[in-house]
Amino acid sequence: MITEALHYLATLPVTGKANRRFIRYSINLWSRARRCSREWATHEENSRTAILSAMDGLRQKRTAVVLGSGLLRDVPIDALSKSFDTVVLVDLLHVASVRLWLHAKGYRNVRLIERDVSGYDEVAAGQNADPLGFLRTVPYLDFVVSANLLSQIGRGVKRRIEAEQPNGMPDDTVARLLGAHLSGLAALPCRTCLLTDVSYAVIDRNGKTHEEADLLHRIAPPAARANWSWPVAPLGEESADYQIIHKVIAAY
Repeated sequence: MITEALHYLATLPVTGKANRRFIRYSINLWSRARRCSREWATHEENSRTAILSAMDGLRQKRTAVVLGSGLLRDVPIDALSKSFDTVVLVDLLHVASVRLWLHAKGYRNVRLIERDVSGYDEVAAGQNADPLGFLRTVPYLDFVVSANLLSQIGRGVKRRIEAEQPNGMPDDTVARLLGAHLSGLAALPCRTCLLTDVSYAVIDRNGKTHEEADLLHRIAPPAARANWSWPVAPLGEESADYQIIHKVIAAY
């Protein structure tokens, strides 16, 4: 708890005021990733491999953007930094440990941007959601990765709607924003790589499934080039009696 508290305090001053409310979530994720490092290793390696496969053969490697860069555990940042002139990491916030690690590694061509790419505020303002429209202004853009972000957008939007009731948001807001993310990626004039969990199952220690859910709210993702299971909450993390397994796909 002390480590988490110190990490929170170190992240607070380097995070914009609008996004400071998300620091606790990011620190909790950082803490779980450390506890579950063995169980998450295959998922993280599969994610990095998919990104490397997606960028293979690119004729030009000028600017790469990673949406939802998070803790960088699932992003091959070293290969990206060596391959591209500029690498832009986009997330709601970048925790202090990631900032310090990047500085220590000397990645001079890596840029950090804090940005909400959900599109929620556009819908709330009665506008058509275009959450990835800002990418059209990025010069020399050759590669974009959506790194295990899509389902997090869905969860975050759902929580925000519930917390801000009554807010007049359309009933299909979550599905609408997930679809806007996918269509925004598809419309980009460069190569893209989508990594996302699409569903989850709650499974007991005997292998019986007690609950299943679609994380994309019936929005169909593009055809997957690879898929795997990710034990987001292995046995003992949330309960000694069950684990939560997510299905992840890579599309590029």
